[in-house]
Parts: sequence; structure tokens; C-alpha cells
Amino acid sequence: MAQLSLSGLRKSYAGKQVLHGVDVEINQGQFVVIVGPSGCGKSTLLRMIAGLEDITEGEIAINGQVVNDLDPADRGCAMVFQNYALYPHMTVAENIAYPLKIARIAKSERERRVREAAGILDLSDYLDRRPAQLSGGQRQRVAMGRAIVREPQLFLFDEPLSNLDAKLRVSMRIEIKRLHKRLAATSIFVTHDQVEAMTLADMLIVMNGGRVEQIGAPAEIYDRPASTFVAGFMGAPAMNLLPATIVEPGLIALDGVPGTSIRIEGCEAAPGTKLTFGIRPEDLTVATGDDSPALSGTVDLVEELGSSRAAYCSIGPHELAIILPKGFALNRAGRITMGIPAGAVHLFDEANGHRLRSLGEYQPSETQEDVSA
Repeated sequence: MAQLSLSGLRKSYAGKQVLHGVDVEINQGQFVVIVGPSGCGKSTLLRMIAGLEDITEGEIAINGQVVNDLDPADRGCAMVFQNYALYPHMTVAENIAYPLKIARIAKSERERRVREAAGILDLSDYLDRRPAQLSGGQRQRVAMGRAIVREPQLFLFDEPLSNLDAKLRVSMRIEIKRLHKRLAATSIFVTHDQVEAMTLADMLIVMNGGRVEQIGAPAEIYDRPASTFVAGFMGAPAMNLLPATIVEPGLIALDGVPGTSIRIEGCEAAPGTKLTFGIRPEDLTVATGDDSPALSGTVDLVEELGSSRAAYCSIGPHELAIILPKGFALNRAGRITMGIPAGAVHLFDEANGHRLRSLGEYQPSETQEDVSA
């Protein structure tokens, strides 16, 4: 197992900076998932840890040793790639054993490690087959076996499930989590799939535009997103984010929706203050006549999710999603009134997207650090 420290990591290509100072501490045995949209720098960061990309600035330390100048083979890392990277002319056993052969490990020890890895990954019956004779999931397990036999300090996964179909991705997620539990190894997993990230991670690193937006446990990030980006990226359907204005202390109104007022405890900001109002679709309720506050809208689209339904509604000029219970029937006019439970509201600075801890602590945007600067 390895403890990993990233300090002030920056990366530039042809003078253009793509990573803007990443600082992360990863403890021994953690399963860390780096998640974000395409182009956010997550794979670049992983390749820098592996030694496959040069570091423009900053330090990478594994178990207290700075490894900036170490070759990839000397860092104690094993990497599983998106495309399996198996040798088609070799058998499964030969593919798994290949890094040990290159390292000149004795044949008896190679065979022992291959048998052990094959047993862990349920590949014992396939050792004599070639990659073309395997399914996609089996090929990915072979790639994982090739990493396991090296007995690395650090496992690195670069979107290893993205080539698999939906059902196989789910089963492989379970296998990877079981493997991590069995090996108790420090693992870093890169993905753009927020569901994959939430289900696998002990700790999440959410990236956007080459910067770390938030670090924390999956439940913490989901329940208290640090920015509108995190709020909109983590969750399906995404959090509803609507422009709002303080009309009086303790009361906000949604912009463009006349007559809408939402009371917020601790709201002491001046009237006219602009905010972003957020609420998750599953936190909205189907309102009764006793609910206050409430939002009324027209349903434009309903997605059947099996155990529930997602309804997308027009609220003035805005679209808002709500999760409806299975079997809930809309009225013929398609109108729905939604209740807003106390404590379910998230508030963000309109200018920079930062989460507001409470409106009583609100300061104008100009005085807050702008992460996009």
C-alpha cells in the first residue's frame, strides 16, 4: 500500500496551462476516484502520477519519497488502461506474466503469481486462451491481472470500463470494488461517469478545467456540493439551478417567476442580492394544498426510470426536474405543484458559483476568491 502526496502540480503544453496547481493527500488503502468531464485534466493527472507525463511544476511523493525524476518502472505503480492493451499473439497466462518476464523474475515465481492472480479474477479456466477468444469483461480482467502480479504500491485505472456495455460495466464495478477490498491496495480510478464515481469511491476528487473543484466522500459531495459545477455534475438528473434574488431578509424569489417566494432561515443579505437557488429533483415533493412554499409548473417530458419517473417541468422561463413516485399519474392538463422541504435548498454565489455556507455570512462576490482567475 502507498501514501500519495500531490503538491502544487501544474502541467503546460506549448505554453498553455492545463493543470492549475493540484494539491491532494491520498492515504494508504484508499480507493480514490477522479471524476470530471472530458478535457478537465483527470487522465493527464493520472499519467503524471504514473510517470508517463512530465511535470511542469510541483511534486509527487509516494510514501514520502519524491518521484518526479523516477522512471515509471521505478515508481511502484501498475496501470490499467481503457483499451486493455493485450498482446493478441500471447495466451492469457503469457499476457499476465509479461511484466514479470521483462523484470527477469524467475519462472517458478512468475507461474505462482499468475495462478494467484487468475484465481482472484476467476480466470483460471482461461489461461491457455488468447484475447480474441475472450469477452470484453474477461479481457479487462486479464489487464487487471497483469497489474496485480506486479504487486504494486499503487493501482492506477484510466477509464477501464468505458469500452464495456452498460450491464457489464455494473458487474465490473462490483468486481473492482471486491478486488480492492481483498488486496487492500491504494487505488486511483479515473472516470467521467458520475454514477461510477459515486459507487466506487472512498474519496472523490471532482475536477473542472484543470482545477480541483471539491474533494470529499461521495455522500458529502452529493449532499453539500462546493459549487454550481459540482451540484450540476454529480447527480442524475442534475440538481435544479435557478437564478434568484433576495427580496427581503429571510425571503428569496426566483427570477422570472412572479409570485414565487421561498423563506430561508438565516437570510440576512440585503434586498436585491443575486444568488443561484439549487434543489435536487428527488428533494422536491408533490405538493398538497398545505405545502408552503410551492412551485407550480407544466410538465413537458416524463422519463420512465422503472422504480420512479423523472418529470421535466416549465416554471416560467426555467426548466425544473422532479422525481415522481412509481405509478404517479399527472392530471390531464399536465400541471404539477411542487413543495420545497425545509433544509433541502442549496444557495450559491451567482458570480463565481461558490456555495454559501449561510446567507447570514454572505459577502459580495468581489471580496471572494475567484477560482476561475
